[in-house]
Amino acid sequence: MSIFQKYKKWIIVISILLASIGFYYYFINDSGSSEVLSIQEEKDPLTLLDMEEPATEIKNNEEEGKSVLVIDIKGAINQPGVYELETGARVHQLIDIAGGLKKDADELAINLAAPLEDGMVVYIPKKGEVTDNQFTMPAGQDRSGAKDKININLATSEELQTITGIGPSKAEAIITFRDENGPFTSPEGLLEVSGIGEKSLEKIKEEITIK
Repeated sequence: MSIFQKYKKWIIVISILLASIGFYYYFINDSGSSEVLSIQEEKDPLTLLDMEEPATEIKNNEEEGKSVLVIDIKGAINQPGVYELETGARVHQLIDIAGGLKKDADELAINLAAPLEDGMVVYIPKKGEVTDNQFTMPAGQDRSGAKDKININLATSEELQTITGIGPSKAEAIITFRDENGPFTSPEGLLEVSGIGEKSLEKIKEEITIK
């Protein structure tokens, strides 16, 4: 009797066991790994969502932090009233929000490019109407923006004439210049006004402000 025939029964049993073990690791264990991978994939979107939430919160906080200007517009405007605009807004943006100018509005007397300041009152004159200043600050608020100083961007003709050496003609020249070119960005901007030189500016520099 050969060795194979003698141990045939045991060889078959061992072969079946090895085949069973191979089947288990190939199909059962591989399936378990797939399930683990699927669970991880399901968790990933949640993890990404958690990572995105702080960025969204930061964006919302930035939007909430935006400062606004509260402006009152009156005169020859279709919808006069108080409006809120973002910092840096110009007169033409305010006019658009307020429904535009009326037919009798004197558009040539308005500096549409002038920047707005919080608390400002903008007055739109009618054709033929004479006004010293389109932009004024509300009653009770210091027009100068600094104690004992005159704000050359907001002062009326009468207020400008309280500055040393500034008479009616120079006061009107200052108002005309800022209406045509926008607010002064520095006191030295007065040198562009006819009749005001460096010596005159030195004398009045401590009496004026642009804020």
